[in-house]
Formats: sequence, structure tokens, C-alpha cells
Amino acid sequence: MDGILTFLGDLPAPLVYVVLGTGAALENVVPVVPADTFVVIGGFVAGLGAVRAVPAFLSVWGFNVGGAMAVYAVGRRYGPRFFSEGPGRRLLAGEQLDRLEAFYRRWGVAAIFAGRFLPGFRALVPVFAGVAGLAPSRVLPPLVAASAIWYGALVRAGYLAGDNLEAAVAAIERTNRGLLAASLALAALVLGLWWRARRKGGARGGEVRDAS
Repeated sequence: MDGILTFLGDLPAPLVYVVLGTGAALENVVPVVPADTFVVIGGFVAGLGAVRAVPAFLSVWGFNVGGAMAVYAVGRRYGPRFFSEGPGRRLLAGEQLDRLEAFYRRWGVAAIFAGRFLPGFRALVPVFAGVAGLAPSRVLPPLVAASAIWYGALVRAGYLAGDNLEAAVAAIERTNRGLLAASLALAALVLGLWWRARRKGGARGGEVRDAS
């Protein structure tokens, strides 16, 4: 943490905004990037007067939403063929892909909004929204809203930390651990549903072969 603080403190203000934004964008591609801690420290640097809080927030907010929309576009462009004709067929059978599309048509806005607060799912929900063919007009609003809430809170926490930066970072890390536990529980549920659907699909395939 001290290294990040020193690194950001030594940069010119415009570069601080770019670095913070880049970290927030990369989280959509590499979920293990510690973007949250990075943004809190960026808010702390703003509190010291090295940069301004509002531009710091706008940078991480804009870059994060932009990165999410980029992976959404990739999923929309290449995802259906990958899962219907490419190696992705081993992950999602045709019926499962249909169910994914139906789920996003019904619950997509709520799922994207909620998923953006959950580690791991934060990077996945826009990709699969693209795979499911959800329209950009339904993807962008929940991304914008969730990112504004989350990154606004992180920048504010760092900005108001004062001499208690370590306490602010620790609080964010505790929050993320709780969210990670929720993510793991949800992942276990999704995996269970996926496995059940695969077994049913395999059983039906076997019945068809026996009948022929």
C-alpha cells in the first residue's frame, strides 16, 4: 500500500487520473487486479490535495464503464458463435445457451446491476449479456449506476480517510471479503444448475440414440 501511495503521489495529476482509470478498466478483463484498493488510495491522494476528487471519480467511473462495455461488445460479437460452433459448446449446450438468453431477457438489468458489486461476477455479467444478445440500451444503464455507486463510495472513503488510510482500506477489504463469500455461494449455485442441465441433456441424448 505504501508503494502505491508513493507511486501515485509522485505522478503529475493528469497521469494519476489515467492510472486510476486504467486500473478500474482492467478489472473488467483481469478480475484479480486490486482496483478497489487502488481507487481508495487514489481518493486519499485527492484528500491530500495532490489531485481533485471529482476528476478522480469521473476517471475511474468512465474507464470502468468503458471497459465493461468493451467486453460486452466482444461477447456480443463473438460469443454466440464461440458457444454454438466453437470450443464453448463444451461449456454451454444449445439448450443452456437458450436459457441464458431467456434469463438475460427477463432479469438482465437487475442481474447486471447486482453482479457489478460481486467479485468475479463483476467481470462476467457484461460479457454474458453480450453473449445473450442483450441490447446496449439495457446494458449501459445498470453498468453506469452500479459503477457510480461503487467507485463513488471508494473515492469518498479514501478522500475522507485523513490519517486513517489503513483503516479505510481494511474496511473495504472486509466488505470485499463478504462480497466474495456471496460470489462463491452464487457461483456454487450456478455451477450446480449448470451440471444438472448438462446431465439432463446427456440423458436425453442417450435416450435419442437408444430409440434410433
